[in-house]
Amino acid sequence: MKGTLTLIALAAATTLAQAGRPCEPWQPRVHEVVEALDLAQRTAQALDATGAQVVVIARAGQDLSRWRLRYSHLGWALKTPQGWRIVHKLNHCGSARADLYRQGLAEFFMDDLHDPVAAFAVPSPAVQAALGPLLADAGRVQRLHEPAYNMVAYPWARRYQQSNQWAIETLAFALEPTADSRERAQAWLRFKGYEPTVLRIPAFTRLGARVGSAHIAFDDHPNALRYADHIETVTVDSVFTWLERAQLAGRVQTVR
Repeated sequence: MKGTLTLIALAAATTLAQAGRPCEPWQPRVHEVVEALDLAQRTAQALDATGAQVVVIARAGQDLSRWRLRYSHLGWALKTPQGWRIVHKLNHCGSARADLYRQGLAEFFMDDLHDPVAAFAVPSPAVQAALGPLLADAGRVQRLHEPAYNMVAYPWARRYQQSNQWAIETLAFALEPTADSRERAQAWLRFKGYEPTVLRIPAFTRLGARVGSAHIAFDDHPNALRYADHIETVTVDSVFTWLERAQLAGRVQTVR
């Protein structure tokens, strides 16, 4: 099997563009492709074993240990006749824009992993029944998508939207059809007890990040919180914790 993965990797390495970053040419190294394919295969087996049709899935694309966070990016995995497909939001090459993508597991894990680990949780049957049709509908899944991207978007504002924020706002829309706007979806999330992660980011660090990165902004955060170095945002870790606490999904499982 390892030899087969290596052959596939050699072919893939010559053609792949980095997912969600079409403005930036990227040539993966063979061992990175092999690692991603191996993780994708193991993850598919683990997901199949759950018997689920929809799962919430995450990867560790960046080292966030400084913030006491493990995972960086969240998406919804939908089981289709062609296999598992990840529906998620990706930023364009560090720009202030993002789009929704539908990718296979290998593509999902090919995007510059910091740590080759997958994390997933199985939603309740009711959540799966509501999310499945929405994720399969290319039109409806776009309903709450905001292209203006900010990596640290304030969870209760609508100027920007980051990837994990789109995922839970879309969950709100799936479970509560009247939550058909971002404002209503966020109200539903508050009602259901979602609590964002609080990052302590000093003013000097915020200024440097804002000047050097188009995809980072703090102007959607309330002044009182921002001036107190209190930055709230939607993280994978906070979503996993909330989903289990709210009994919307089971405990987190990992695959290496």
